[in-house]
Amino acid sequence: MLQQGVNHFGVNLTVAAGEFAMPLKLSLKPGEAVIVNGAVLRNGDRRGTMLLANQARVLREKDVLRPEDIETPQERAYFAIMQLYLMGEHDGVVYDQVASALAEVLDSAEDDDERQTILNMSRACAAGETYQALSMCRKFMRRQSGGGHG
Repeated sequence: MLQQGVNHFGVNLTVAAGEFAMPLKLSLKPGEAVIVNGAVLRNGDRRGTMLLANQARVLREKDVLRPEDIETPQERAYFAIMQLYLMGEHDGVVYDQVASALAEVLDSAEDDDERQTILNMSRACAAGETYQALSMCRKFMRRQSGGGHG
């Protein structure tokens, strides 16, 4: 039975009984880490390639924000969305933390475009599209800082 779907990276796929029709290819630099379904995988001393044949929660090391690095409300929101994504949850305590963090960012929004972006992040989280929300938040933080994280 074939089904249409979109993976976490926005790629349209045709899937058969829960399998990806096309694997996700990750090229890793020497020593680079990636989180896959909560497990940290670190590449060895040479460039490497990993193929993920099924759906997984994947986040590159460069996109991970550590708690000790949080300095702004935007980073607090990013961290909360990142946790929601990595844990694969869509409700509960972590979702409440996302809602609280996004509300704080919304309160400090300076214009309608910022407010709309924050509301879009919130909608994506509510719909279980946490990777998309994380990507939106990363772009939002870059615009806010003129370069910054991600």
